[in-house]
Amino acid sequence: MYKFFKRLFDFVLSLIALILLSWLLIPIAIILLLTGEHYVFYFQERIGQGGKPFKVWKFATMLKNSPNIGTGTITTRNDPRVLPFGKFLRMTKLNELPQLINILIGNMSIIGPRPMVKSGYDSYNDEVKACISKVKPGLSGIGSVVFRDEEYYISLSKDPVRFASEVIHPHKGNLEIWYYNNRSLYVDFMIIFLTCWVILFPKSDLMYKIFPSLPKKDFLKEVEQWNSEN
Repeated sequence: MYKFFKRLFDFVLSLIALILLSWLLIPIAIILLLTGEHYVFYFQERIGQGGKPFKVWKFATMLKNSPNIGTGTITTRNDPRVLPFGKFLRMTKLNELPQLINILIGNMSIIGPRPMVKSGYDSYNDEVKACISKVKPGLSGIGSVVFRDEEYYISLSKDPVRFASEVIHPHKGNLEIWYYNNRSLYVDFMIIFLTCWVILFPKSDLMYKIFPSLPKKDFLKEVEQWNSEN
């Protein structure tokens, strides 16, 4: 029943959202066509349910050759590869809205693990991969709420790529295990609420009050400790 109602909710909400947000999506597409490198969407292969690859939709925010420049798939605060309008889209999370199309098609959900590139997925242990592969990836998820300012923490580290791999990536895995073990319509609705909440109040720790069992880390301390040891 949970899967049925989740899919019904995903389909109806994504269709309504695409219609209601068309006034915003169309102007963004026009601006992208007229600025930067003049392309609107960025399609990247990610790993979905069952470990199967699919193409995720995003508004273009970076240089086309970004994966082969600088820190690769790791984006830092004030990353020079991010286009001027792209910076605004990333800050407001509007760049993620085209994934409503993925949700309508059925290869994503409103809430679930964030879809990962294959290298990130493969780096997890079997327990994490099993949890992630059993549910559809989401437009938002508990990882998106906890790491609403991931680029900031990465930028504070001496080695952004290693810090993301050795500290942030493992904690994301723990969060996805937590989500898999606690998933329900109630949890999904609360994550939707928290997704909106942390956009307005990015320093809020409300998620730990709503979900007391959620794995917790102080990432400012984690950065300081990591920098002192490396």
